[in-house]
Amino acid sequence: MLIADWTKSTFDPKKEIPIDQIFRMAIEQGCSDIHLQVDRPAIFRVKGALKPLQMPPIDEEKMIKLTFPMMDQRNLDIFHRDGGADFAKTLIHNGEPWRFRVNLLIQMGKVGMVARKIERSIPPFEGLFLPPVMVDLCKYDQGMVLLAGVTGSGKSTTIASMLNWINQNYNKHILTIEDPIEFIYTSDNCLINQREIGQDVIDFHVAMKHAVREDPDIMLVGEMRDQETFETAIHAAETGHLVFGTIHASSAPGTISRILDLFPSSMHPAIRASIAMNMRAIVGQKLLKTIVDKPGRVPIVEIMKFNPTVQKLVREEMDEKLAAAIRIGKDEGMQVFNDSLKYFIDKEFISRADAFEISPNVEELKMRLKGIDVKAAAIL
Repeated sequence: MLIADWTKSTFDPKKEIPIDQIFRMAIEQGCSDIHLQVDRPAIFRVKGALKPLQMPPIDEEKMIKLTFPMMDQRNLDIFHRDGGADFAKTLIHNGEPWRFRVNLLIQMGKVGMVARKIERSIPPFEGLFLPPVMVDLCKYDQGMVLLAGVTGSGKSTTIASMLNWINQNYNKHILTIEDPIEFIYTSDNCLINQREIGQDVIDFHVAMKHAVREDPDIMLVGEMRDQETFETAIHAAETGHLVFGTIHASSAPGTISRILDLFPSSMHPAIRASIAMNMRAIVGQKLLKTIVDKPGRVPIVEIMKFNPTVQKLVREEMDEKLAAAIRIGKDEGMQVFNDSLKYFIDKEFISRADAFEISPNVEELKMRLKGIDVKAAAIL
């Protein structure tokens, strides 16, 4: 299915940077992601589906002319050194600023681009259809809260909603260290400083070194992508800060092994002890399209709080029992993915077929939908 022909838009190609025409069309079409690939037209993701834009295919020369002007010298250097670069792009459309998180990449020896639209306003928990217990995860004085999920699962939006709730309800200093900055916060009751790697500070290590001297109460350290990032962030949690971050992992229990993968095996016992002591919660998240007009997608959420049982299991390397511990912890606000799927099926927001496709335990979900409660296995 083709979507709008960009040549019939109201944009003047003599006045517009051509790439901006594509970004503006994306805004008007309600697109969440833009994909550019050599020898294909631009492709938009709209309500979870990929749809090509009605335009000629982009050749190699045109791709470079479209994308390279978006990069400053630093990002050009990174692109040529690493084979890719991440940065933010801002443009004004109908008098309003819009931001995109851009990744330029090389695939099969050719330049490509993926850009994610960042919503201009930060929706509240209710607007995101997140469970009410998410508020409790904003109230810790110190420790770490991680959002786990694959790319495009809504982790950044959820964290932005959490930080904005804190901004509206507490008087604290929030410091974000991002690469690049996504949501721009407006100070309400909190003092907020946002630092972008490359633009404001040379790298993450230096930013974190500075952070301990900048008197933050709450820190957002972006993605836990390597050993240094996690070590620095967990140290900040140990020293009295509340630290939020994201990590690429498929589930809340699976996040433990994902973190351990960042470290040599000789360090695993110490890292487990540190996680057990300083982690407050891990939230696993997926996005699933709905069968209603609004919302177009809903977050399927798994919540694992670090109560004494979860702490013990993590320390003693019994990760296989964490899912059972989550089920037993329902009274504390914990939930597995199937709890979230059943909730949205009952509300008639999602189809059973789509729910079964992403459920980690389809048979259990089918039993739950028949009214049969599945008891957690003994975990101790």
